[in-house]
Amino acid sequence: MRLRYIEMFQAMLQAESVTGAARLLNISQPAATKLLQQAERQLGYPLFIRVMGRVRLTREGEVLRPKIERIADELAELQQLAVNLKPSDAEMLRVVSTPTLANTLIPNVVTRMRKTFRKVEINLFTQHTREMLNSLLLHECDVGLTLQQIEHPRIRCQLLSEGQVMVIAPTGHWSASDLARPLSMSSLAGAKVVGLTLQDDLGRKINTRIRALSPPVKVSTWVQTYQVARSLVASGQGVAMVDPFTAGAPTETSIQSRVLEPQIPVSLYAVHRIDSPLTTLQSAFLENVRDVAGQILSAET
Repeated sequence: MRLRYIEMFQAMLQAESVTGAARLLNISQPAATKLLQQAERQLGYPLFIRVMGRVRLTREGEVLRPKIERIADELAELQQLAVNLKPSDAEMLRVVSTPTLANTLIPNVVTRMRKTFRKVEINLFTQHTREMLNSLLLHECDVGLTLQQIEHPRIRCQLLSEGQVMVIAPTGHWSASDLARPLSMSSLAGAKVVGLTLQDDLGRKINTRIRALSPPVKVSTWVQTYQVARSLVASGQGVAMVDPFTAGAPTETSIQSRVLEPQIPVSLYAVHRIDSPLTTLQSAFLENVRDVAGQILSAET
């Protein structure tokens, strides 16, 4: 099955008509009709039937659809990769980070970078770690920042800093003397807690500790991100266990934070492709990330 036939198949699925498919492919309607007929003639059976003015897949078309869509997706990725590999005269920094770091760490890092690299174009993307890996492999970005270690034969994962899980509460929840001491995990038993439904390593570690408490914690709200957990805590919805960057956000004045005991380590990683050595600009960016992260972590200990 030729690639042009696959393109016609995808266009028919999206437009549900030959006329619409022709428009998507930027060809005439007779050319689209001929292309579809050629594909069906080569296969020996129809791919679409007309139902009430719209085209629908035949039984054979439904069977072929998953594999054709997979090939179409891979072709689109190949085309995007080819575009991303095109050299550019302008110096550019393309960074992808998880939402947590994009909100708490990246703004200060960019501000520091601008003092030295005034004219550099900086493109910032926000993705979860699984999507980040794909963006790196497709050359859509050059450097990633995440709290999860990525293991892939084409990716280098570099440890930048290490902290620990913090417990956050609304301002005034703890006294000044309390804030100077770690908070024992056992003291959270029976407490009102904002729960995390995160499916990453850190989220699983936090939830494992919570489930072991007796009496159990009182979770009235479950959230998927540390940022939402922080906002709910600030509005008085309980306490939460979060990463140190969420807890130590420089602009955060509506919450307090304490070190959790026993500690749950949190690591900050930089990731990039092995076949693309870091440029001077990218290395400078990571040094600024290391410095800003160190300031946040040292302020919490």
